[in-house]
Amino acid sequence: MTAPLHRRELVRMLNKVPEVTLAFWAIKILATTVGETAADLLSDNLKLGLSNTSYVMSALLIGALIVQFRTRRYIPGVYWLAVVLISIVGTLITDNLVDKHGVSLETTTSVLSVALVATFALWYRSERTLSIHTIVTTKREGFYWLAILFTFALGTAAGDLLAERLDIGYWKSGLLFAGLIGLVALGYYRFKLNEVTAFWLAYVLTRPLGASIGDYLSSSTRTGGLALGTVGTSAVFLTIILMLVVVLSVRQRRELAFVEVE
Repeated sequence: MTAPLHRRELVRMLNKVPEVTLAFWAIKILATTVGETAADLLSDNLKLGLSNTSYVMSALLIGALIVQFRTRRYIPGVYWLAVVLISIVGTLITDNLVDKHGVSLETTTSVLSVALVATFALWYRSERTLSIHTIVTTKREGFYWLAILFTFALGTAAGDLLAERLDIGYWKSGLLFAGLIGLVALGYYRFKLNEVTAFWLAYVLTRPLGASIGDYLSSSTRTGGLALGTVGTSAVFLTIILMLVVVLSVRQRRELAFVEVE
């Protein structure tokens, strides 16, 4: 009985992405908020401009993903660094399309939705699964990170479309997306919604939720925010992310030590 248990534990450890727990969703939402505020911080507050910010963050993301792809198992620090960076780059993709190239939020949202659906279709056609519990090959990991990139870009566009273009406001948009996530959770726990479908629906919706939170906290009171600024908001959320990642790293080392001893 013990040997099969240990083998299952090792398989879980070798998966390249984390377990879907409360900590996972907490860091995910925090990372999406940082993606929104950090992009504005670098582009506007530090005067890098949209283009230079895009170049710098894209280079950092590529570096982080190279390290992530070379790892043989899930490493919290490496994985969540990649998530934070891809959140920022996803935001910048939308910002470039809308602010620099004049593409409307409606068109951006539609195009990114199609891109995300196409990614899922190609992923499923190739691997016959979209489950994050089996990210154990380079191809699956490639599809996984491409899907995540599009979820972040799409979430930024959808969040801005509702909050700004349709003038719903940041906090109301946040409540709307939180309610939709609640419906997905209800469908999963009460009505047996497919696990993979529920995960990806929630993953997509947490991006505009985080973006709405970030905009609400950092924007001026004149535009409906709390005026905490991008510096303060980014610093607080990054600190919380770092603390949670440290906790997860310590826990993982203990679990690995247990498996090796047994």
